[in-house]
Amino acid sequence: MRDIIRRYIVCPAVVLFLCLMPVCAGAKEDSLGLYARSAVLMDGDSGRILYGKETDTELPMASTTKIMTCILALEEKPGDTVCTVSGNAAAQPQVKLGMVKGDTFYLNELLYSLMLESHNDTAVCIAENVSGSVEAFAEEMNRKAREIGCEHTHYITPNGLDGEDDTGIHHTTAEELALVMRYCLTQSPKSKEFLEITGASSHSFTNIAGSRSYSCTNHNALLSIMEGAISGKTGFTGKAGYCYVGAIERDGKLLIVSLLACGWPNHKGYKWVDTKKLMNYGLENFEKREIINHELDTGPVAVRNGQRESVNTQVQWPEETPELLMKEGEEIETRIELEPFLEAPVKKGQEVGCVQYLLDGTQYAACPVTAAESAGVRGFRYCFEEILKIFLL
Repeated sequence: MRDIIRRYIVCPAVVLFLCLMPVCAGAKEDSLGLYARSAVLMDGDSGRILYGKETDTELPMASTTKIMTCILALEEKPGDTVCTVSGNAAAQPQVKLGMVKGDTFYLNELLYSLMLESHNDTAVCIAENVSGSVEAFAEEMNRKAREIGCEHTHYITPNGLDGEDDTGIHHTTAEELALVMRYCLTQSPKSKEFLEITGASSHSFTNIAGSRSYSCTNHNALLSIMEGAISGKTGFTGKAGYCYVGAIERDGKLLIVSLLACGWPNHKGYKWVDTKKLMNYGLENFEKREIINHELDTGPVAVRNGQRESVNTQVQWPEETPELLMKEGEEIETRIELEPFLEAPVKKGQEVGCVQYLLDGTQYAACPVTAAESAGVRGFRYCFEEILKIFLL
């Protein structure tokens, strides 16, 4: 394996500033005085944590679970899938739609019941009709969580009711709950449908037979108390306390907040206080900045056994310049990694390294570096011609 030449471009003053800052993105110190035991403010576009409190503490998440139930159902089955109510679904505790065993509904209608009113019987009915059983659906939920990058999340129930199995309790972390919401909003092929359902203020529907009518009202208060709110899900159980995950889109920023253990009765409003604090913190302190320096010179790379001693290099810039939400005073670290030398022949456009753009040790962009010119092999014919030129001169 060849050694890699590493070049670092970063201002020492910036390093000192970041080290001395009492609170920065992902800081452990809770300078906002949040009620929640665990909380995250995330940049929905990049996934960067802008503010955190016990971000990796594993805790129950109550009905915020249902964002995973919803997106998985949307991805696995079409909206006109017929869902038949089982005795198990009908027997679920409050909050519930009031399903009757044997009744049938279209999946799309049930997703409004799931996300607006957080009905527990609806969640079980969806799980059983998508995967055949609650257990099989939970396996799918956990598989999807791993795909998203959640290593500290474990689903047991599709509705978020407290549960425990051989692996542990039904739980997640504030960071991973925000990651799941980010997936639902920006990465899933069903993001548009998810936003349409979770952003609805109300929805009315019937069972397939038309014999029973239902009306749902969205309990996500963020939709009415903050400009730009687009989605969210509340939750509560005795073990989890009040939980919440939600998102706003304003001033070109997509901000996601997740809260776990944010008070118990009679403190239902704590989650809205914390959410507004975090959202306003993101809106007031972070701005989008381009993170690529198009003036960067990556220099030459030595060529061994070539017709020239080195070749110049050039960066292959992306069509769209990446942007990142950053606070005043934060600076991107630019890291250039090039091969120490190249074996001739070298072709123009051949990849010879990369440029990485990092903040707080996390890479947010990378560009390949290529040879700007070719270099042939220094063989017998080439050497003979060079010697002949010398004698002729």
